Amino acid sequence: MKKIILSILAVATFGTANAQEATSTDGGFAKGDLFLTGSFGISSEKTGDDKSNSFTVAPSLGYFVSDKIAIGGRISYTSDKAESENVDTQDLTALGISGFARYYWTPANKFSIFGEAEVSYVSAENNLTNAKGSGFGLGIAPGVSYFLSSNFAIEASWGLLGYNTFEVDGAQDSTNTFDLGLDLNDLRFGLIYKF
Repeated sequence: MKKIILSILAVATFGTANAQEATSTDGGFAKGDLFLTGSFGISSEKTGDDKSNSFTVAPSLGYFVSDKIAIGGRISYTSDKAESENVDTQDLTALGISGFARYYWTPANKFSIFGEAEVSYVSAENNLTNAKGSGFGLGIAPGVSYFLSSNFAIEASWGLLGYNTFEVDGAQDSTNTFDLGLDLNDLRFGLIYKF
């Protein structure tokens, strides 16, 4: 009898702990939540007199249309500058806009797994050759988020299944790319702020 009472007490305690985790005020998403995230990157490389610098910024804004589904948009800007002793400076700039949808499996918890689908458009220009071009892309990636507080979370996504096409103005052919990335180059980290 003593074992049965202890077992019932343990199950009740465990059930209460799980219920408190699901309704915790330490984080999680719900319908109507608005969040801000994005990426930022700077890189520099030098070999002898040749050097290149790259800068990228891509803020994203998302909104939960239901308890598990978020939609949003992203704007990105990239600048790549390459300098060489024997060649004029090359400056490539790209501006992109994209829309995304995410499905969260356990959005009300501190930890959740999500899948993201994205469609994007990019326009780029190379000042050295005066070449301009544009393209679009589709991508799918899995990710995880973990709330550090009620408003801040860290997120990571790994891998990518994507298709991109890009065409330089006046060119007869476009460049089409299919990606399936599952290595550490496809691991991305971010910070989320929930309003």
